[in-house]
Parts: sequence; structure tokens; C-alpha cells
Amino acid sequence: MTIELTRERGAQTPAPPAAAARSVRRAARGAAIGDLLRQPVLVAAWIVVAVAVGWAIAPGLFAPAGPYDGDPALSFAPPSLDHPFGTDRLGRDMFARTVFGAGTTLTATLLAVLIAFGIGTLVGLVSGWLGGVVDTVVMRVIDVFLAIPSLLLAMVIVSVLGYSTHNIAIAVGISSIASFARVMRAEVIGVVGRDYVRAALGLGVSRFRVVVSHVLPNSLSSVIGLAALEVGTAILAVASLGFLGYGAPPPEPEWGLLVAEGRDYLAVHPWLSILPGIALALVVIATHRISTSFRKDHRR
Repeated sequence: MTIELTRERGAQTPAPPAAAARSVRRAARGAAIGDLLRQPVLVAAWIVVAVAVGWAIAPGLFAPAGPYDGDPALSFAPPSLDHPFGTDRLGRDMFARTVFGAGTTLTATLLAVLIAFGIGTLVGLVSGWLGGVVDTVVMRVIDVFLAIPSLLLAMVIVSVLGYSTHNIAIAVGISSIASFARVMRAEVIGVVGRDYVRAALGLGVSRFRVVVSHVLPNSLSSVIGLAALEVGTAILAVASLGFLGYGAPPPEPEWGLLVAEGRDYLAVHPWLSILPGIALALVVIATHRISTSFRKDHRR
């Protein structure tokens, strides 16, 4: 009888906290993987982005040929197993140039998003927190920036700074600051009116500490979602400026420049522009699809 009671008690003994936490984490990971696998388009988007990042980090693993190596005997060779994207007028492998161009374009994109995110978040935080005259003046300046098409503004900034890929990144980042500032300001105004912020101020906590500990962390979620969405837009803007000749000069492999170099041969050698353009379009579409999934998860 004693042995049976002991067994029953042992069967009812709860699992240790650490084991229970591990079980919950495993279940959450399994649910997340299951949700991902039920969305094949999202899986494909992640694969495209992963490949593009791999191209940018280690291009030599994907393209044995160099982006500047040319063989005049292979000039305008059509796509084949040896040259998946064909060759250009100098016999350079277009696939290798597209792979190596990912590093240039994606680095400029990352720099542009970081500039827009950092400065825009700071401007929106200051405007929403201080309010009054400061908020009015800042928002009028932001309205002026929003009234100018971002690509046109970026072109003007690059013209002032000089033509280069880094200057394109700076220009695209500056032209996107207004969107981040406006979203951040709206979030800050919503957070400032909440009870825990008022309670902290009432207890005598310094305003700087309230901003850093309460206002900023609780205002960043929407701005981070906007940053994810801005990645695809920034890639397209960087490539567009490169296509127009504002970026790296030839023979640098940059996606926009690659498309521009092949436009004179579209009638006879269409792969020169179409295949790099398809790679660019796939990465932009994939990043937008991933950012959309992030925004949906945030709303839930």
C-alpha cells in the first residue's frame, strides 16, 4: 500500500522548472517552424535573401571567376553551363559580376538603412518627447522632406557629395529619415501618455532615465518594422541611382550599373540586363515579403 501511494505521488510530481522551460521552448520552436513551412512563398523569400547575403559575404564560393577577368574570344557568349548569365562585350562572366556586385549593393543598402534608422529615430524621439515649439518646427521640416520625392532628393544629395556608392548610401539614408522620424514621433506621443511613464515622473525619476528606460524601448517596435520594410526600398533606390550613373564608375560590379551597361544591347544580347535585373528584383521582392510577415506578427 505504501509503495503504491509513493508511485502515485511520484507520478503527480511536477517537472523541474528548467525541464518545463526547455519543453516550452521546444514547443515554441516547433510551432514557429511549422508556421514557416506552411508558407512556401515565405520560405522561398528567406532562401533568396540567404543566397544574396552569401554572395555579399563570400562571393568567391559562388563564382570562381573574377568580376574583372575577361576573355575577348568569349565576347557576348550566351548563357550556358559555364557562364549561367552569359558574358559581356569584354568576355567577362556576368554571373560572377552579379555575385560580386551583391556586396557593393547590399553594403550600401545596410548603410542607408542604418543612417535613416539612427537619425530618424533620434529626431522623432526628441520631437515627440519635448513637444511644443520644438515638435512644431521639427514636423514642418519633416513635412518638407516628405513633400520631395525620395529618389529626387537622393539625386540632389549625391550631386552635392559626389558620385560614389558610399555617397549613394548616405543620400538614400538621408532621404528616408523623414519616414522614420514621423513613425517614431507618433509612437513616442502614445507612450508618453501611459500610466507607467507618468508614475515614473511622479516618483522623481529623471527625465533622461524615463526616456531611456521606458519611452525609447516601448516605441521602437514599429520603427524596427519600418526598417525591415525599408531594406527592399533602399536596395531599389541604390540600384536605381547606380543605373542612372550616380554610383560606382565602370568596371565596378554594382547591380544598377550592370543593368545599365547592358541596355544598349537589349535587342541582340538581352541577357546582359535581364538576368542581373531578375536577380535584383527577386531580392527586393523577397525582402518585402519577409518584412510583411514581420509586420503581421507584430500586429498579432
